[in-house]
Amino acid sequence: MADIKVPVFSESVSEGTLLTWHKKPGEAVKRGEVLAEIETDKVVLEVTAQQDGVLQTVAKNEGDTVLSEEVLGTMGEGGAAAAPAAAQDQASGPVANEASAGGTAQQPDSAGSQPAAQGGERREDLSPAVRKIVEEKGLDVSQLPATGPKNNITKADAMGATAPAPAAQPAAPAAKSPIVLPAGARPEERVPMTRIRSRIAERLKDVQNTAALLTTFNEVNMQPSMDLRKKYQDQFVKKHGVKLGFMSLFVRAATEALKAFPVINASVDGKDIIYHGFYDIGIAVASDRGLVVPILRDTDQMSLADIEKAIAGYAEKARSGKLTMEDMAGGTFSITNGGTFGSMMSTPIINAPQSAILGMHNIIERPIAQNGQVVIAPMMYLALSYDHRIIDGKEAVQFLVTIKNLLEDSARMLLDL
Repeated sequence: MADIKVPVFSESVSEGTLLTWHKKPGEAVKRGEVLAEIETDKVVLEVTAQQDGVLQTVAKNEGDTVLSEEVLGTMGEGGAAAAPAAAQDQASGPVANEASAGGTAQQPDSAGSQPAAQGGERREDLSPAVRKIVEEKGLDVSQLPATGPKNNITKADAMGATAPAPAAQPAAPAAKSPIVLPAGARPEERVPMTRIRSRIAERLKDVQNTAALLTTFNEVNMQPSMDLRKKYQDQFVKKHGVKLGFMSLFVRAATEALKAFPVINASVDGKDIIYHGFYDIGIAVASDRGLVVPILRDTDQMSLADIEKAIAGYAEKARSGKLTMEDMAGGTFSITNGGTFGSMMSTPIINAPQSAILGMHNIIERPIAQNGQVVIAPMMYLALSYDHRIIDGKEAVQFLVTIKNLLEDSARMLLDL
């Protein structure tokens, strides 16, 4: 018997809530499988099996409060769930045993016995050359001919096939709230806040009660950034395997502006101001469980490709609930992009103990005056909320203007101007 324990919490987390058991007593479990999920006020932690066996007992129920390293249940010895038996209509002896154990059975090359792929069964284990053609042409493997000696798909099969015409895609449905109220004339439903939601509410209210919040605005012409993406996107993707987005440009511009105005990168500790000589920028990401802010560390040492890859990785981890406490610990500045959801303008709240946060918004074509002419340009409003206790309006405005200038003339970032 082995105890199943709550993972070790960080120093800032005292307890959690057992959200879900993924296994029931008596069920076989493989090593590494998720047994349960625990929600803290920061992240959702997975409890995984440390060995193959059977879930024997459960000491905590869903909804119970749990502490760090507390026992959740016990695991006992026993085999994990058996895989479906392999077809054995002609297999016998050692070959049959190897196939049933999950190995690749190789039958003798003698009269009356042929590889399993022959006799009509098509094979789709592609060679690297064939796989490359399939991916480049966007082919459906299940629809390709298989003329190889073992019913496998050959390079000629792939080269001679054409990709199917893309089917018409229905219009994406409008975003809806996940809350579904019960039917009735005047329905109501009382739902307790999750730990993460409660913690978000607590932290935001603390900031409003403590910091002297102020927001300054500016606007940026996104045409130069859009032209940059259009010109280099294909080369960027080919070299780095990730698309060049606006967020990496904003992170780079913010990093350069933080270098110019160190107080924006500082934090308050009692009556002291702590100036940070590094740049750890939090990127606000929406998840099903609430807003989370994973941290890009040492952004002054990251390339645009590094930033894009890191953001994509965090977004995927947020969607799948895989963010860790380490992913969100620390941070000296934050960026939030309400434009993703159509926000035109907002006053974001700083993420304490940080002293400032940059708000991005949606890009709207608007008439502007340019060189004495009225032109239509893709414009974005920018907002910088800051703690007026240590940041003066002059510094906040100049910081935001610096970001605007860098984005409207990207050569400035390359030339350190």
